[in-house]
Amino acid sequence: MTSLTRRTMLKAIATAPAIGTAGAVIGMPHIARAADFELKYGNNLPLSHPLNVRANEAAERIAKESNGKVVVKIFPNNQLGGDTDMLSQVRSGGLTFFTPSALVIATLVPVAAINAVGFAFSDYDQVWKAMDGKLGAHVREAISKVGLYAFEKMWDNGFRQMTSGDKAINSAADMNGLKIRVPVSPLSIAMFKGLGAAPASLQFSEVYSSLQTRIVDAQENPLPIIQVAKLYEVQKYCSLSNHIWDGFWFIANGRAWKGLPADMQAIVANAINDAGMAQRGDIKALNQSVKADLEAKGLTFNQPAPDSFRAKLRDSGFYSEWKGRFGDEAWGLLEEAVGKLA
Repeated sequence: MTSLTRRTMLKAIATAPAIGTAGAVIGMPHIARAADFELKYGNNLPLSHPLNVRANEAAERIAKESNGKVVVKIFPNNQLGGDTDMLSQVRSGGLTFFTPSALVIATLVPVAAINAVGFAFSDYDQVWKAMDGKLGAHVREAISKVGLYAFEKMWDNGFRQMTSGDKAINSAADMNGLKIRVPVSPLSIAMFKGLGAAPASLQFSEVYSSLQTRIVDAQENPLPIIQVAKLYEVQKYCSLSNHIWDGFWFIANGRAWKGLPADMQAIVANAINDAGMAQRGDIKALNQSVKADLEAKGLTFNQPAPDSFRAKLRDSGFYSEWKGRFGDEAWGLLEEAVGKLA
């Protein structure tokens, strides 16, 4: 597969190109015969985002290797509705494929949120050890029980990092009383409360102004979001805390997937899993280039060790509570990859 350039990836995050049609077989070579299977794929990202670039490559490969029998139509940028809408559509069969983040599909399959446990993963080596291994298999099995099929390889949505205005966050002690904006996620809210912070759930559209007017002192997001939203204008420090990792599950409607012949299933699965592996590399490279850009814009970076944060979450009962929610089996598989938490 081709390698995405730094400029292409940065532009991808910063822009959402207009779509002229309701859905398109993007970049698809001309196929003379009519397809036997026309599969719809919806997501919430712009066409030029690495996820859609790689999904388009997968669609081209599927069309070629199936001799035009299988065609994948991509509907990007929330064309078919928001995450909740698309999750409902893929369950009903209105959509064949959808890529919800783990936190989105967790509304349907609670154990899917386990990858977002606070300070569980220190780096990508631990992430992929877990999600390509036994923990990922456990979550895929849970997803299958609600009538969906999850492909083997997760796609990357990045680590979340913390920014602050007054001082850098170097340890859990710096979280005491910190007014920090967090998304509306029970797991995220519980984590920051466990760290002694004062989390505030605000819509993303309110983040910049809330930091500017000091309604909140800090926020947390992946680096590309910090860049695109220009949060470096109202924040001085960025702590590479890697406090939450989230990824995209590439899921299919279970009935539609079972309706594909075995040879077509193999073609689709191989193309999608290979594209997901390439997208992981794209996001890693994107994060490195974004960090350099944010440093040039004046944001000061530090990389705190996770030890004090984990200790605080352990003492506050956060890990014990969520171990009970996710179950001993899932929690044990997580700890096989990252070490003892609770």
